[in-house]
Amino acid sequence: MQITLKQIETFVRLASLRNFRRVAEQMNTTQPNISARISALERVLNQRLFERDAGSVVLTDQGQALLPLAAKAFEATEALLQAGDTTSRQSVMRLGVAETVAQTWLHRFLREMAVRFPDVVVELSVDLTFNLQRNLIDGSLDIAFLNGPVSDLSVANLPLGTVALPWVAAPRFAAALPDPAGADDLARFPILTHAKNTRPYAEVVDYFKRNSSRLSRPVSSSNLAACLNMTLDGLGIATLPSPLVERFLESGELVALHCDWVPTPMNFTASYVTMPARPIIEAAANLATEVVDWKPNAA
Repeated sequence: MQITLKQIETFVRLASLRNFRRVAEQMNTTQPNISARISALERVLNQRLFERDAGSVVLTDQGQALLPLAAKAFEATEALLQAGDTTSRQSVMRLGVAETVAQTWLHRFLREMAVRFPDVVVELSVDLTFNLQRNLIDGSLDIAFLNGPVSDLSVANLPLGTVALPWVAAPRFAAALPDPAGADDLARFPILTHAKNTRPYAEVVDYFKRNSSRLSRPVSSSNLAACLNMTLDGLGIATLPSPLVERFLESGELVALHCDWVPTPMNFTASYVTMPARPIIEAAANLATEVVDWKPNAA
């Protein structure tokens, strides 16, 4: 019996995703087929590659030892295919981005991708970092530009810079606040902030919980553009990514508040699963580090 390339690819993907269903979805097949490929590979190698227990999948010691060899074989196959005639072949890259990226430099990245990799079709989704991270690890995304890094051994994180989260308000609100303003001062007004399941939201809630009895819960929004518009309309005070408010601060439509506390700046990363290796995904991550520019109107 011979080893097939499908068996090697399945082994590598299962070692990365650790879930039969997710591997089956990635490879457009069924879970029984995935299980059959692994079982056949184990028989040929005369080694047990995975321990299976109540849905969990963990590499055995033998699987750990053989994985680097399988990964190299899979990477060599991918390289061979890419070296062939690709004039009629397109590849799809599933990209997820945080909203702050979408509203600043994403257009530059997509424009450069189209120039350098014309055969790559980008499927784009804009979502919360919490969802992007989950979708990246379960294989629903190939790469994500998010508030990272992603703490998973299978994920590479390339730095994309840091974004501050200043407090801002319409001029009439700012004029009514002392300098500096504390939690009780801010809590006199509605507090607008990021969506739940985000670190900025959790930090804001904790800040007011520790320092003020006036605010029970801020007004959260999963759409930062909507949050910005509400702030511009004088519906509350907000802590928002600096690239999104920069031009409004310059025009005087918003005022930066001097407060005794601000949320931790957001560190962004280009994050992708390293196994199985896909050169185009790694190239896209490196391209992101080249074109990243947090100025809102960067060309």
